[in-house]
Amino acid sequence: MKGLMDRRAVLRGGAVAGAATLAAPALAQGVERWRMVTSWPKNLPGPGVSAERLARRIGELSGGGLTVDVHAAGELVPAFEVFDAVSQGVAQMAHTASFFWAGKAPAAVFFTTVPFGLTPPEHVAWIEQGGGQALWDELYAPFGLKPFMAGNSGFQMGGWFKRPVNSLADLRGRTIRSAGLGAEVFRRLGMGATAIPPAEIYQALQSGVVDAVEFLGPFSDQALGFDEVASHYLWPSFNKPNGTAEALVSRGALEALPGELQAVVAAACAEEASRGLAEADWMNGRAIAQLEEEGRVALQRFPQDVIDAARDAGEAVRAELAAGSPEAGAIARSYEAAVETLGGWSRVSMAPFLQGRGIEA
Repeated sequence: MKGLMDRRAVLRGGAVAGAATLAAPALAQGVERWRMVTSWPKNLPGPGVSAERLARRIGELSGGGLTVDVHAAGELVPAFEVFDAVSQGVAQMAHTASFFWAGKAPAAVFFTTVPFGLTPPEHVAWIEQGGGQALWDELYAPFGLKPFMAGNSGFQMGGWFKRPVNSLADLRGRTIRSAGLGAEVFRRLGMGATAIPPAEIYQALQSGVVDAVEFLGPFSDQALGFDEVASHYLWPSFNKPNGTAEALVSRGALEALPGELQAVVAAACAEEASRGLAEADWMNGRAIAQLEEEGRVALQRFPQDVIDAARDAGEAVRAELAAGSPEAGAIARSYEAAVETLGGWSRVSMAPFLQGRGIEA
């Protein structure tokens, strides 16, 4: 446990650094050098590590022809300003999550996760085979950005709560840290919901600014120390069944590269999308087993009345978003068609298989 505690101390102590200089780094002859800004604390297990690994892989695949300097949240820009930083040319690249940009492009949330929506493999199928990537590209084109899948934190947990949740009534009046459409679902269940940057969540939970936190899975959540403050860990994550991380790349910077380096960026992002999900599944499996063995945290299923109310709220939130603009409507229709098509296959493949293997909720 000592190594874990040391890691937590590093995350908390170095999460928000002072603003770094914006002067362009010196370039070696024939070498392109990019800045990547991220929404994560430096080396946060899960997305923070994904960002570092992606930058390193771009350098390796390019033979050093394109190097990427990674700046954690707060070093160049705050966590929730990386979209503008790349759009405005402060950095060439960002590693983040699309649901942070609902205020700029409401339909962006579909490209991270949607309550009761696509699972990680289903989401990949929609992006790569069901037309999702073209819609994502079109959504970000006015901002001069090209999006890529570039990591995945997998299935999430429902959240850390300081007090038990025995019924829907227990949620009312509490405040939770949440992001994306899931935050709106929690609001409709009677909670307050606020999006807090990852580096600031622990302090908000510890100080009582929020009563509960939903962030990622146990692997990343434990690294931020949530189990030190909240003793009830709820599941399932009806609000976040997927965790796609996005790489935002400046279209101008990308198109200025030779074709082979453009291909390197795309290949490195695709590789990290796969590797990040594999890591998340493996490490979350180990982390949940550790929590069960230690017994310090009560692992609890959300009561059925919470899940039922959340499903109704999720359907309403998705419908309202779809009705908000023609652009959002087109993306929502594509997404819902993917839910229906892929869900039909999961119903006769994955779901009964897991039941047959003896995995019961």
